Amino acid sequence: MANVWSSGVTFHENELQLSGMPAHKLARDFGTPTFFIDEVDFRERALAWGEALNESFGDRAGHVYYAGKAFVCVEVAKWIAECGIGLDVCTGGELAVAIAANFPASKIQVHGNNKSVAEITKAIEIGVGTIVVDSLVEISRVAEAARKHGKVQAILLRLTPGIEAHTHESIATAHEDVKFGFSIASGAAWTAVLAARSHPEIELRGFHGHIGSQILSMDAFAVSADRLIELMGKFRDEFGAQLPELDLGGGYGISYLPEDEPLLPQDVLPYLANAVKTSCATYGLDIPRISIEPGRAIVGPAMFTLYEVGTTKNVVLESGANRNYISIDGGMSDNIRPALYGAEYITVLANRTSSAPLIASRVVGKHCETGDIIIRDIQLPADIAPGDLLAVPATGAYGRSMASNYNHVPRPPVVALLHGKARVILRRETEADLLGLDV
Repeated sequence: MANVWSSGVTFHENELQLSGMPAHKLARDFGTPTFFIDEVDFRERALAWGEALNESFGDRAGHVYYAGKAFVCVEVAKWIAECGIGLDVCTGGELAVAIAANFPASKIQVHGNNKSVAEITKAIEIGVGTIVVDSLVEISRVAEAARKHGKVQAILLRLTPGIEAHTHESIATAHEDVKFGFSIASGAAWTAVLAARSHPEIELRGFHGHIGSQILSMDAFAVSADRLIELMGKFRDEFGAQLPELDLGGGYGISYLPEDEPLLPQDVLPYLANAVKTSCATYGLDIPRISIEPGRAIVGPAMFTLYEVGTTKNVVLESGANRNYISIDGGMSDNIRPALYGAEYITVLANRTSSAPLIASRVVGKHCETGDIIIRDIQLPADIAPGDLLAVPATGAYGRSMASNYNHVPRPPVVALLHGKARVILRRETEADLLGLDV
């Protein structure tokens, strides 16, 4: 199961440890549920993607943009800046985090399918490097805001290459019937090209494509790149100059289950480089500057969630079989992915080993919903009891970032561990925080 945990997780003296700190001490010091992030692992992954991009594309390497939607807070934004990579934000709130972290504006890319006038204006005001435009309305908004600030704003057009990526429908983003981007097949992409070129306040730098999330096969990435590059060829033929940039997005899958094979930077980038070079040769283009957007692939495996067991209940099924329901002190408010689109996780008994037989179990949350299930089917020791600790790996991406206050449950903290020391980087919410919004 090593591939589902961060590099700092070990199992010593019958107990899970992170950076040498045992699970029982982590629970005692910080409570549960809590997200624990391995800072060394996070930084190593961020640097690995940057190094692989540079090695594969050389002087044609653009930016690795960390996708902030996976998880970002002020401290993590500082780590990203220190690793020398960029930050992709898709709301005014994420941009506010970047600003609070003094993140270099030139390395910020602004995304999203419905950027408000205020969000676009703020981005241009602070001098973000790139805005990824998603509609004709946004082209006009960017042009107007740039004109007011006396600037020329660099943009990429987000294009829909018409690909059915092998992932869940809710996180597939490149087929035609989707809210994101301009369709290449319908001609909407070319209409957007002409619209962008009609505004002197806009510098069209290139195209952007993103085919989805948690993708474990590389084939669709090559097809997407080819369709984007083909349109770059049309642009060159029409206007006599080549667009200089291409952002191939992210979506590289990680291991949630022991049998999952993650997409690693040392495999992804050489593959992308070969695909880009082949397509550029086909259409007679120079290789553009290539950027990518790993988010989940950096933070996902770097974090786990620690829960305390509250109750257990043996349920006799219609078939006559038994299932042990194990209720934890978190649930769908800190990990909505299983309920939202059937995401699968594993868990381990973190505070001790057990010689009890394994039995059919279901790990459920404390919320007033039948669908509040973190792990639907798993074999766990029969003697798991109230007070035991369960650790769920690979929760760095979209756990805390999609967390809610359903049933008025305060959201968990995020605690970073580095060289045997732990510190809170995002505090636990309190009931006072929840009541503070009432008027």
